Amino acid sequence: MITEPLTKGEACRIYDTKEYENWSDREKVAAMLYGKLVCMPFDVFHAAIERVLDRPVFTHEFGYNFDGIVKEFEGTGKKPNLEEVIEMIPEEKRIIIFR
Repeated sequence: MITEPLTKGEACRIYDTKEYENWSDREKVAAMLYGKLVCMPFDVFHAAIERVLDRPVFTHEFGYNFDGIVKEFEGTGKKPNLEEVIEMIPEEKRIIIFR
């Protein structure tokens, strides 16, 4: 399992060879969180992290709560509730539409 930052060459090789297709969901998540470079399509990573964390993970969380996601993955952080997920978005950027 990847636990250190990847070089650009390593990330490109993993992406190009689709090596990630043989990895478990935990391995995919670890590679993207600890590897620090994109080494698989985002939709593959996004599906894996939702299965590993057993919850919907909204894309803005990767920007506003990256450390929280890492802690949750490591078992040292808690799952945010929907209100906390919404509050991660700066108030001036929030537009919420309910149907």
